[in-house]
Amino acid sequence: MHDDRNLVEARLDRVLRERIRPAVYPASTPLAVEIWSAPGEPVPVAEGLAAPTRPVAPGTPWGTPWGTSWFKVTGTVPAAWSGRTVEAVLDLGFTPRTPGFQCEGLVHRPDGTPVKGIHPRHAYVRVGSPVAGGEQVHWHIEAASNPDLEASGVPFRPTRMGDRTTSGDAPQYVLGEMRLAVFDETVWNLVMDLEVLGELMAELPVDGARRWEILRAVGRALDALNLQDVPGTAPAARSELTDVLAAPAVPAAHRISAVGHAHIDSAWLWPLRETVRKVARTSSNMVALLDDEPDFVFAMSQAQHYAWIKEHRPEVYARVKKAVADGRFVPVGGMWVESDTNMPGSEAMARQFVHGKRFFLEEFGREDHEVWLPDTFGFAAGLPQIIKAAGSTRLLTQKISWSRTNAFPHHTFWWEGIDGTRIFTHFPPVDTYNCEVTGQQIAHAARNFKEKGAASRSLAPVGYGDGGGGTTREMVAKAARLRSLEGSATVEWASPVDFFDKAQAEYPDPPVWVGELYLELHRATLTSQAQTKRGNRRSESLLTEAELWAATASVRAGAPYPYEQFDRIWKTVLLHQFHDILPGSSIAWVHREARQTYARLAQELESVIAEAQRALAGDASGGSDLVFNSAPHARGGVAAGGASFRTTSGNSVTPVPREEGGYVLDNGLLRVVVDGRGLVVSAHDHAAGRESIAPGQAANLLQLHPDLPNEWDAWDVDAFYRNVTSDLTDVSELRVEGTSVRVERAFGASRVTQLLSVPVDANRLDIATEVDWHETERFLKLAFPLDVKADRYASETQFGHVYRPTHQNTSWEWARFEACNHRFVHVDEPGWGVAVVNDATYGHDVTRAVRDADAGTTTTVRASLLRAPRYPDPETDQGVHRFRHALVPGATIGDAVREGYRANLTERRVTGTAAGVAPLVGVDHDAVVVSAVKLADDRSGDLIVRLYEAHGGRAQVTVSVDGAFTGRAVLADLLERPLADAEPPLRTEDGVVLGLRPFQIVTLRMPRG
Repeated sequence: MHDDRNLVEARLDRVLRERIRPAVYPASTPLAVEIWSAPGEPVPVAEGLAAPTRPVAPGTPWGTPWGTSWFKVTGTVPAAWSGRTVEAVLDLGFTPRTPGFQCEGLVHRPDGTPVKGIHPRHAYVRVGSPVAGGEQVHWHIEAASNPDLEASGVPFRPTRMGDRTTSGDAPQYVLGEMRLAVFDETVWNLVMDLEVLGELMAELPVDGARRWEILRAVGRALDALNLQDVPGTAPAARSELTDVLAAPAVPAAHRISAVGHAHIDSAWLWPLRETVRKVARTSSNMVALLDDEPDFVFAMSQAQHYAWIKEHRPEVYARVKKAVADGRFVPVGGMWVESDTNMPGSEAMARQFVHGKRFFLEEFGREDHEVWLPDTFGFAAGLPQIIKAAGSTRLLTQKISWSRTNAFPHHTFWWEGIDGTRIFTHFPPVDTYNCEVTGQQIAHAARNFKEKGAASRSLAPVGYGDGGGGTTREMVAKAARLRSLEGSATVEWASPVDFFDKAQAEYPDPPVWVGELYLELHRATLTSQAQTKRGNRRSESLLTEAELWAATASVRAGAPYPYEQFDRIWKTVLLHQFHDILPGSSIAWVHREARQTYARLAQELESVIAEAQRALAGDASGGSDLVFNSAPHARGGVAAGGASFRTTSGNSVTPVPREEGGYVLDNGLLRVVVDGRGLVVSAHDHAAGRESIAPGQAANLLQLHPDLPNEWDAWDVDAFYRNVTSDLTDVSELRVEGTSVRVERAFGASRVTQLLSVPVDANRLDIATEVDWHETERFLKLAFPLDVKADRYASETQFGHVYRPTHQNTSWEWARFEACNHRFVHVDEPGWGVAVVNDATYGHDVTRAVRDADAGTTTTVRASLLRAPRYPDPETDQGVHRFRHALVPGATIGDAVREGYRANLTERRVTGTAAGVAPLVGVDHDAVVVSAVKLADDRSGDLIVRLYEAHGGRAQVTVSVDGAFTGRAVLADLLERPLADAEPPLRTEDGVVLGLRPFQIVTLRMPRG
């Protein structure tokens, strides 16, 4: 037989495109359309419905950037269509781009109840099936004219469209046709048949019989189709495909659990307020699809999104709640939002689960155990224990498939964290969270699955995401045909828990991956939008302080505990830890609002702290200064979590000029030499007799790099940025200011001012840096070349620290050229080390080099300060920024932990008559850190204490507790629920006795006596 494969396949493509798909709607009539455009931000539904409208015709431009227009569409179903299925096809002016990145709308009835959302892949509303004829159609569409930031067709091009204040008022869209149309379900099913078979055929081997069997059936179907009468001959064409569609999958076929899904970014290329509407549109569509498709299951994560629907669209929420009760609409993830997991601090990461799970429990009476983070940019090594402590046991993500250097070796595996906790983890081999059930995607999942021979199951999140949209009826139809089809993996709708139960039962002993799940991409998200990151860190620190002092004031002074206020503030902070806000990858609008929000929260939390400390300090008149210490370590004679009069000065030494230029700062513990360039050329640890700075090099060195990645400007920094380095050594001014050395520099259009000081009683150099930043596509780092031979280094993560190599022996290490730390980085060799601590930076790099002169090793720690990408925010990081770092020579890992907390939880002085404030809680082991002291969220008055082992060893600790809490302490989970299988800890006269494993988290619940 001659090879006519290309001929038949090309024929199928053209006939589908030009004849069959257009015949899905064989008859139509226009609807009457009127429009009203809101003058500013979106208006309430009632106002939009009542607004005066004017007629508008197809082809009319509409919609200012980020505007809202209300369309009224009316019409009458023709009598001739009696007995047919009729739909309204509503084209707002959709472009070929995917849903969620352009205009979209929500259709309402005249009474304001929502019908469903519309987008370019889902632009229909069912009128009736069948209709009688003569039905009146009257709908209102709330249409969002969100600009397409990549409408030019050139990705990552700088644009001013990302903020309403700079986007102008030019119309963004041209109205398309609004019409009533007959829907021919037989023709639509023929389209689905041919698309499934055509896509499958393209994935089968050319020399395999199944491909040719499908090809011949498709040819016969096309022969049976009269192109002048597609509706009349579609049944005959479909009959030619019956046998090839009925052939079952082979027993060894890969098995895919399809989960309806719409990954909705809480903010990204749109502001938070628009996400509120995106969630309502998508949820409306999904509950409607659930009504139409009995096998379909939809899962939605992010408790914040449910809360938004509840608040803003209660009618939609009522339908969602019913679908949840029916088991078809599945809350998943157990987190407030799909957050970043690298940068959030220990308590914040814990509270993501506390508030997410509690919402699902209170609203739906259910608790899921599957963490759902498909799009997060890597996963910190401390996360497994947090997941387990929240009562979850499983994790799903697909983002690691985006890594550019190394292919991750597993799709199903145990992930082990820093404390030894293991979480059953799955990476969908379909390699997308926006699966459309195409033949290519299904075949890729089966071919790509790395557990072949040991396991046979994977999950596919099905639906349009990022900007929402969700699953479509076409995806459901394709899945139905692929339920068991020869040549394909099988596809079956399932909930996340159903998939994980089967996958874990089939594969109970998968391989283990130990340590962080590092994404070899998007490394610059650890630095972009520095003010957002500072706002996050400050909010976390202020919440730690506020809870501590509010609880102390409640117990000691009877002050009211602000439960509602803490709940609201925590949820706001957690929202802003979403994986496109905290990482700095959103439009200008999002980060402008984030800065305003953080400032407002800081003011509010400062007020809470001040009121609590005032209640504890007593009368301000005639008193003395009490020093309040929020840090989990004693300092300056003030106990951790307590307040007392200062017993040490807390001052810094006075700089002494050098003859050769510069200054010396020496407190008897540490001698720091600042040369005439304002660089630190020596930091000598007197007790150890050790020099910290590598010979011939200088610390406190600002280095500037060009920074234009190949793509993903705000997200990425590519390895070649290191090829060109400019050391900023020119000094504009060098002088003494108080007890600090003041250094000023100018470069490009920017200026830097630094204050260097050494406390009188600490082995520490403090560096305060202010940068007035006006560069473009540059990367600024602060370097510390250290005379330390370290093959690995420690950087703080949630509830502990993680070690990373300093060498680049393998491609895995080479690719980790930018990494995340929280409050410290620590490098050491046996017996001596150095810590670099910070108050607001996350990105860093650590490298090593061997010196020619003395064969010694230089280990260089560099903190990443600022970037200046131009997309999606063309003004990223422009303006004034402040950073605080400290160099701590001779530091152990314990010193690094202590100094990190010191830098982030500053002392406060309050005048009062009280003799002091004893801590509510104390621990007798330096390695044990108290991360939270608060009252229980259930308002019982119980005390909640969370602590962890911070040094990476074992610790036997006694936790002393205020005498008001004499009840028996119990071990609790993160949600403050007693652990059912845990023995209550021993309580002696001295306190609660605990034995902790390395990095173990413990939550204690202390009842009042």
